[in-house]
Amino acid sequence: MIEIGKIQTLMIGRAVEFGCYLNDGVDEEDEILIPAKYLPEEYEIGDKIEVFVYTDHMSRPIAVTKMPFGQVGDIVGLKVKQVANFGAFLDNDLEKDLFVPNKEQAVDMVEGRTYLVKLLIDHKTDRMIGSSKISAFLSIACSGFEEGEEVEAQIWQRTDLGFKAVINGKCQGLIYSNEIFEDIQIGDKRRAFVKQMREDGKIDLALQKQGYAAVEDMSVIVLRRIEEAGGTLALGDKSSPEEIKEEFGMSKKNFKRILGGLYKAGQIEIFNNEIRLKKAEG
Repeated sequence: MIEIGKIQTLMIGRAVEFGCYLNDGVDEEDEILIPAKYLPEEYEIGDKIEVFVYTDHMSRPIAVTKMPFGQVGDIVGLKVKQVANFGAFLDNDLEKDLFVPNKEQAVDMVEGRTYLVKLLIDHKTDRMIGSSKISAFLSIACSGFEEGEEVEAQIWQRTDLGFKAVINGKCQGLIYSNEIFEDIQIGDKRRAFVKQMREDGKIDLALQKQGYAAVEDMSVIVLRRIEEAGGTLALGDKSSPEEIKEEFGMSKKNFKRILGGLYKAGQIEIFNNEIRLKKAEG
């Protein structure tokens, strides 16, 4: 069965002047047009081709080989290209923009801004639409996660405390502002780690590993950076938090903890504004 709003592999059934008709290889009467400009230079009847199926500007189902930023079922960050009285049009990297009706907007959308949206099928029109009412598609409480577990976090909303994020497309978590040491934007996907499971079922997230694992990982990165700098790096015990954040994307507290570990291991020498690899004796 051919599905609107989905990436799928279909078979070339017959050729016409303006393209080819594809089918699923089972029901040859259930077919869909792929315009000639999306066909490969060489093809034969019976070839299989990966396509995305959606409705064009004339509300006709068509297949294209250009893949979108997201398909039905996905939660993705998309930028608003145009706002109308009845809804907004977002860039899904296709010729036809994604429509988000007013009733599916959690807040009034603004041209040029990026929003996290769930991609759906409007069963009245059989076309793909978006909804920024993300909460409706997420579990109220998270379960099955462990502290320290690596997850995929999609940046969702800015709050007074930090950023809400969608975890593995299923539930929501929070990344606190004072624990963010890199530039993040709404719609971004980031590797994150479960910091704490809260009593309300939500999760506190961190963009860096926590505890000993974090120190171990970053120690390797710091050493590599010193080596790449020729054995001396212009950061040290008295460097500002801003300099450390720009270079390593971490807090000064964590940076000093890592330096302490490397110093005790005899790998570096620490000065006020400089770190040096320790030369082997003898």
